[in-house]
Amino acid sequence: MLSAKEVAIAVTKALDEKKGLDIKLLKIDKVSSLADYFLICTGTSNTHVKTLCDHAEYTLEQLGEPMLGREGHRGNTWELLDYGSLVVHVFTEEAREFYSLERLWADAEQVDLQDIVIEE
Repeated sequence: MLSAKEVAIAVTKALDEKKGLDIKLLKIDKVSSLADYFLICTGTSNTHVKTLCDHAEYTLEQLGEPMLGREGHRGNTWELLDYGSLVVHVFTEEAREFYSLERLWADAEQVDLQDIVIEE
C-alpha cells in the first residue's frame, strides 16, 4: 500500500509525462479533512484534460490504487479524480483561473516538485 505522498508523486509524474502544465501539489491535511493532498494541473484543451485524467487513472490502476470517483465538469474544462487521500484537479487554463483553487487553499503547504516535474 502506497502512502498518500507516494500516490501524489506517482500521479504528478504521470501528468508531467503527458505534458500537463503548471502542476502544483498542495498538502491540505492541516487545513481540511477532505484529503491529504490536492494535485492541480492545467491541460491545453478539453481533449488534453481528458487525456491527462485518463493517464493519471491508468497509472494509479497499475499501482493498485482504487479510485473513489471521477467527475467531469462543463465539457471537460475541469475533471476531478478522487482517491481519498488525494484529489486530482485537471483544468483548462480558463477554468483554472476562474476557480482559483490555489487562492482558495492558500493556507495549504505547497510541496516542492522541483525534483519530480521536468520543466521544459
